[in-house]
Amino acid sequence: MRIWFKIFRDNHLLMDTVIQDDSDDTRTHKIFHGLEQACYEFDLSKPIWLDATVAEFKRHSKARFYQDNFVETIDFDFLEIHVIEE
Repeated sequence: MRIWFKIFRDNHLLMDTVIQDDSDDTRTHKIFHGLEQACYEFDLSKPIWLDATVAEFKRHSKARFYQDNFVETIDFDFLEIHVIEE
């Protein structure tokens, strides 16, 4: 599984990374582990999965984490997660 993480501000891509996980873990564990790795790489706190975020991710294999998803203040508009290969 490959997951693309992108940080945007004012509709401009600031940073991105692709996390690859070839383990035998479940899809959910791979996504949580990838998010943890990306947040470590971007020096961010882990975002909270709100119901709207989960629903969007289930529909499109893609979701955006806004300020509401973070406990700390963020200096960008949103963090996007996108599964690009399963």
